[in-house]
Amino acid sequence: MSRFLAYATLVLSAALPAAAVTPGVINATVNGGSVSATVALPGGFGADVTVSFEDVTGLNLASLGLSAQVVNPADTALLARLPDASLAAGFPVLLSIEPPATGGLSFRGIYNLEVHTHNLHYTPGSPLRIYTAHNGGSFRDITVSMGAGSYRVRGTEGGFSEFLIVSDARTVDQAITAKLDSLEQLLDDYTGSMSTALYGELEDRLEAARKHHEQGATVAAIQKVDSFLGLVQGHSGTGIPNVWRAARDLDNVAGYLRAAAMTLRFSLDLKRNPGL
Repeated sequence: MSRFLAYATLVLSAALPAAAVTPGVINATVNGGSVSATVALPGGFGADVTVSFEDVTGLNLASLGLSAQVVNPADTALLARLPDASLAAGFPVLLSIEPPATGGLSFRGIYNLEVHTHNLHYTPGSPLRIYTAHNGGSFRDITVSMGAGSYRVRGTEGGFSEFLIVSDARTVDQAITAKLDSLEQLLDDYTGSMSTALYGELEDRLEAARKHHEQGATVAAIQKVDSFLGLVQGHSGTGIPNVWRAARDLDNVAGYLRAAAMTLRFSLDLKRNPGL
């Protein structure tokens, strides 16, 4: 069977011991507020995956709903969801985190998803990024850090769905502009979830970051993004809703805003230090 057409799914079950031997996964463990698993798929594709929460309730292997599969890099339906990127050559793996509605998982704030694979190799200026998509929609960049070993990437989110490591075809300026637009749209979408005064202050800081970026003042833009992040976090759970739960009956607005601002900051850092 072709390595690119091979398909496997791993299912993490709460009944499994830490060192369980299950098709697709080795040593899946829960340690406090994090879950770690080693993904092993047909074709020699593998990765160490860690999902870490700031504040989580009901976390176990079954309630997280983590799975992985090898996908076809020529799948036109999948490629149509990647308008600005292509699948990373050497790692055509789709990760999914879909907590079951009755699993009891809930968390506050954000979580970090770290993927470490030897199928890819990090070099300074690498175009590799981690993208996410929700409900079959377009994938978008959520990268907040990356580095060697052989390739290690971390993304941050306030909700769950599908994840891919891709090769980003955009310039850093295009990525920054897209992330500014996305964060602005997100803020507008959740206007009703916060006071008018708080919304106005967040909008002012975001617009200031955009102006600094357009003027080439990258350090000043980063400072404004940090100020935006600090304001969101300072009102998280009081002035801005910050809870996600498996029933999907709440919007984790603070988590979404923080995650979007953090990946924007990552791209601004790349602008400031192109060799990262």
